[in-house]
Amino acid sequence: MKTTTRVCVIGGGVVGCSVLYHLTKLGWSDVLLLERSELTSGSTWHAAGGFHTMNSDTNMAALQGYTIGLYKELEEITGLSCGLHHVGGITLAETPERFDMLKAERAKHRYMGLDTRIVTPEEIGELAELVNLSGILGGLYDPLDGHLDPSGTTHAYARAAKLAGAEIETHCKVEDLKPRPDGSWDVVTNKGTVHAEHVVNAAGLWAREVGAMAGVYLPLLPMAHQYLVTDDIPEIYERATEFPHVLDCAGESYFRQEGRGLCIGFYEQPCEPWAEAGTPWDFGHELLPDNLDKVSDSIEMAYHRFPVLERAGVKRVIHGPFTFAPDGNPLVGPVPGLRNYWSACAVMAGFSQGGGVGLTLAQWMIEGEAERDVTGLDVGRYGKWITPGYTVPKVIEFYQKRFSVSYPNEERPAARPHRTTAMYDIFNDLGAVWGHQFGLEVPNYFARGDEPSYETPSFTRSNAFEATGREVRAVRESVGINEIQNFGKFRVTGPRARDWLDRIMAGRVPQEGKISLTPMLSPKGRIIGDFTISCMGQENFALTASYGAQAMHGRWFEHHAEEGVTVENVSDRLTGFQLAGPRSRDVLQACTSADVAALPFLGVAHMVVGQVACTVQRVSYTGDLGYEIYCDQMDQRHLWHVLWQAGQAHNITPFGMRAMMSLRLDRFFGSWLREFSPDYTPAETGLDRFISFKKNSDFIGRAHAEAERANPPARQLVAFLVDADTADVHGYEPVWINGEVVGFCTSGGYSHHARQSVALALIPREFAQEGQQAEIEILSQMRPARLTTTPLFDPEGKALRA
Repeated sequence: MKTTTRVCVIGGGVVGCSVLYHLTKLGWSDVLLLERSELTSGSTWHAAGGFHTMNSDTNMAALQGYTIGLYKELEEITGLSCGLHHVGGITLAETPERFDMLKAERAKHRYMGLDTRIVTPEEIGELAELVNLSGILGGLYDPLDGHLDPSGTTHAYARAAKLAGAEIETHCKVEDLKPRPDGSWDVVTNKGTVHAEHVVNAAGLWAREVGAMAGVYLPLLPMAHQYLVTDDIPEIYERATEFPHVLDCAGESYFRQEGRGLCIGFYEQPCEPWAEAGTPWDFGHELLPDNLDKVSDSIEMAYHRFPVLERAGVKRVIHGPFTFAPDGNPLVGPVPGLRNYWSACAVMAGFSQGGGVGLTLAQWMIEGEAERDVTGLDVGRYGKWITPGYTVPKVIEFYQKRFSVSYPNEERPAARPHRTTAMYDIFNDLGAVWGHQFGLEVPNYFARGDEPSYETPSFTRSNAFEATGREVRAVRESVGINEIQNFGKFRVTGPRARDWLDRIMAGRVPQEGKISLTPMLSPKGRIIGDFTISCMGQENFALTASYGAQAMHGRWFEHHAEEGVTVENVSDRLTGFQLAGPRSRDVLQACTSADVAALPFLGVAHMVVGQVACTVQRVSYTGDLGYEIYCDQMDQRHLWHVLWQAGQAHNITPFGMRAMMSLRLDRFFGSWLREFSPDYTPAETGLDRFISFKKNSDFIGRAHAEAERANPPARQLVAFLVDADTADVHGYEPVWINGEVVGFCTSGGYSHHARQSVALALIPREFAQEGQQAEIEILSQMRPARLTTTPLFDPEGKALRA
């Protein structure tokens, strides 16, 4: 076994072998994979081997499409068979809500280039004649769905990597990981120590243990999953073609042909977490004891959907564990707080996602960033607050809802509330209906009177519609107040703080007492942050951005650390409130002796509000006159009582995130991970207006930003007014012009102020003209839309700057 390597991949399942292959594919041949037993040990060998493209996260769907397309390439490279069966697949819809979800997914697929289609019950009967169509409204057909040989595919990845120079050492157990001062690692094994520049944790069932060796907790949990293979079924083996996959979400089951019978898998409600305290090191090619009792209800539903099963015996039962993260997405990328330690684990759909995960991680390691937005699978999407006590109930919840309808406004309850501010009980008394972000409870709206205390998940306008409208009107007509805990906040200090910010941020770094807005760019010029910079002194700056991205942003700052600069994450040490609306100045002035009117738009100042030392910023995401008031977390309740009491004269109203997202549409303000994400560039989204091309600093991403300035990109972010009915744009709906799909929506919703449905969309630049007519496909309905460049509120910005 070699003793030095550029990359040491730990784990020989399909994901580890995919990472190894993609590292070689992108040019790194000095790579080594260590496997404690044989390749495919753990979860890979007993996987059902199905693959599909459908995923509510469009980037995950794209990675799944890449994975499926990769298998023929592997066969050509290696001469090995992956055992591919492209049989197509049907997802059944038994309720209007699930049919709406499938229609929304089909709409996304239009601009993604996926050849899926909505099918009627009659068409389902022609494709899969054994399905009992009772109660079925329709379905979604994907010709790319299929299954493969898990062992053959994994060995094909391994062979392809070895042909390109990689090495694989089996029966080599990693026993410890020791970091060196230069960021490299000593990987201690039962066969000796390997010095590696980078370590990749692709240890699957043992990823938690390998993470613990490096001093980190990775939030994942194995779940015991069970599927059955039937005896021969004549209606199956006598078919002229192989039977397609069928996903019966209502029955918590999936079906596919296996030889001369059927394979039936279950996501049952009485599910079974496995090895909560840690995966035994001696586990490998074993299965768990059969437990048909826990899937008895699912089996009954399967017999209803496939009556032919009543005449088929069970040939074998496969019951084994595989891993999930709390939200079901993989944990991929550089682990925050560690140098050169990478995660590629919790990939619960290894044969749908493994290729994409391998490509993503290899690009990240070699090129510094992946080709598409990977926020949904970034290991940094979870913070240091997460524990096994949170992970276990969330994974159970995900498993149980694996086949549930996924709504755009759904708030799942497991492991909540977890993190709360000092305002939690006060807001509860005011009728708060809660959402959550990065583990934090955040009010979505406040129910008054007979307004609903629970928001019903829906693809159409929810039962919170009227309450949201009331809060919007309160802000526009008088004054609203909401909490600003859910911002990521960093303090940047030191003698080189200004120079450092000039390089890290693309925009202008403000002078003392001023605020600036700026994108933060990747080396390839894509948006990785949307920041406000506040200058509190020549060596003292405050940054605010997305609360949910704080771990990822902190990792970026750490990667670019310099002497003379100190960066602190103070997201949970600073909190406070936003006042917004035409009476917001009056309320704030009543609480302080400072001259509030003297604070200009995009100004920042220290003020004592009541008894509390605060930092006050003159800026508001509502697009109205407004102030962000920050204080120490211990002072928050006093600050609330002072502002709340002063606001009574102006009918002050608490408002939540539902109203905030409506208010921002009035001014066509973009939102993080909707309009602003690593999938897009500043010139595409309009953030280029905040780039300071005059500054002397060679800021990260400048070359690409300059190139787009000289040659504008092909697409542009625009706003449409939509003739909607009861459903508004949520995101990724296709935009049709002249009978063709030319773009897609990034987000949208209903402007309660203008009483108008709004969509923000990326379309070709040549169509980005005032009055351009289009159609937007919402739940399979073509809704007329008209492009507008005039904001729906305060188009000249007079209120904002008053």
